Amino acid sequence: MMYRVLLVDDEPLVRNDLRSLLDFRAHGFEICGEAQSAESALDMIEEQRPDVAILDVNMPGMNGVDLNRMIKERYPAVQTIMLSSYDDYDYVRDCLKNGSVDYLLKHRLDKETLLAMLEKAVQAGKLSEAAGEAEESSLFNAGLVRSQIADLARGKAEAARELEGSIRRYGMYPQANLYVAAVLQIIPFLLLTESNTDVQTNRLVQQVVELMQQSLGDARERTAAYVEDGRIAVVFAIRERSEHAAASEAARSMSKLGHALEMYLNLKSIYAVGHVCNSLSQLGASYASAERALDPNAQTAHPNPEPRGKGTRESRVALTIEEQKQLLLAIERLDGQGAQRLIASVFEPLHGLPLHSHAVQMTVSELLHIGDKALKKGNRSPLGTTKDADRLPSRGELNRLGSVGELEKWLQSFYGVLLVLLKEHHATGSYSRHVSQAIGFILERYSDIVTLELAAGFIGLNASYLSRIFKEETQSTFSEYVNRVRVDAARRLLESGQYTIKQVSDQVGFSTHNYFFKVFKEVTGMTPQAYWNSLGDGKAAAKQSVKYVE
Repeated sequence: MMYRVLLVDDEPLVRNDLRSLLDFRAHGFEICGEAQSAESALDMIEEQRPDVAILDVNMPGMNGVDLNRMIKERYPAVQTIMLSSYDDYDYVRDCLKNGSVDYLLKHRLDKETLLAMLEKAVQAGKLSEAAGEAEESSLFNAGLVRSQIADLARGKAEAARELEGSIRRYGMYPQANLYVAAVLQIIPFLLLTESNTDVQTNRLVQQVVELMQQSLGDARERTAAYVEDGRIAVVFAIRERSEHAAASEAARSMSKLGHALEMYLNLKSIYAVGHVCNSLSQLGASYASAERALDPNAQTAHPNPEPRGKGTRESRVALTIEEQKQLLLAIERLDGQGAQRLIASVFEPLHGLPLHSHAVQMTVSELLHIGDKALKKGNRSPLGTTKDADRLPSRGELNRLGSVGELEKWLQSFYGVLLVLLKEHHATGSYSRHVSQAIGFILERYSDIVTLELAAGFIGLNASYLSRIFKEETQSTFSEYVNRVRVDAARRLLESGQYTIKQVSDQVGFSTHNYFFKVFKEVTGMTPQAYWNSLGDGKAAAKQSVKYVE
């Protein structure tokens, strides 16, 4: 048997590459047509009835995401494989939740991958038939219903009407007298997935939804749908006529779901059940009440949300630009105390919020992202190796934390170890242990009094001996090295645009401003004032009110 494949991409070269990548007929496939737009693809599907369609996500007019949704609604027997140039999680989520077999990146596509995906598509079609649901499955589209439930949860206009239509069309929720919507939040979702690729995050989402649906039973009776950021909506159709019994049944089921996620996927979660309603049209309001119960201080996506004033804790959703600058500057200066003060300041308005709060998750996610970037960027030698990363607090610990206070302590520890690693890699290289220790001493204390004698005493060496080996290995005297470190720090402070030249001179440890000017010019070839002016539009010069003799 030959399986028929349709290629849909607006770029002829891509279609040609796909054709030539694989001997389709030798593997049991034949290309039944090619389309360069979504509209022509729908016409070909109607005419050719392919078994598999390979769809480009990014096409002019109707894009591949919308085309995939339409194919699954009109021709559910057609298996789809998505193809794109971008590793974009929004695309991944939308395509896979609407029933695509998989999502492939053009620049990673090869013969083996394409063949594996085609065979996976065939297997998906066979499984559907083997379940004895060929007739029924051609009608019921769980992916479409889940997408509509997610849209309803996000407050999308017309979502309720579209969902009601699908429920009637597919004969869902038979004999239901009451309906309840609930919400489950994976507590550390954004933190656990911060360093994941989009594909890894999507796989986790699929695991969560599949496990929850397995526990719930038939999706026509109870349906789980992924919304966003580790949040899942659940719709219950209850045959009981008692609202109290309906609410109790939904709560018991949600408790079982939370237990299953922790047992099988090691994921902590929290849930809330909305109010019981007696019609499908009220499901949106039921879900909104569940979200309010879960996040009393958060603004929902639904119509007429409770106002969120400027003074509420949830008003913080991420670091301010100024906080980002200060944290980056502390990292550049290897200033552990400065980083700790900044983190404490950021967390101050978050205390009292639940751990799963969007404000907490987004803020911590951003702090981790900045730390990860600093870890990679700050290495002239190969920092960021497995050995270095193993010294950082494990991300797995985030799943065991129980409060924002514990989360702050974990993050303080993370940045503390991070700065130690950066200092070590600044100090090491081809240097001996004693010279590396001396460089570490300089990096740690350059903003204060640093002398050869103090460093020698700290290490436990004779000052003359340290002076000799330091010069041999670094090709500079101890004091010259200190001055270079101080000038480096001064340049970073000037580049931040946050300080005057006088403040910079004081902060990096020079005894007098004139000496600062002299050393800065010796190292960089220009005065601090000239360097400041060279940074851009002269705004620094406009701020500078203190004049020095150059």
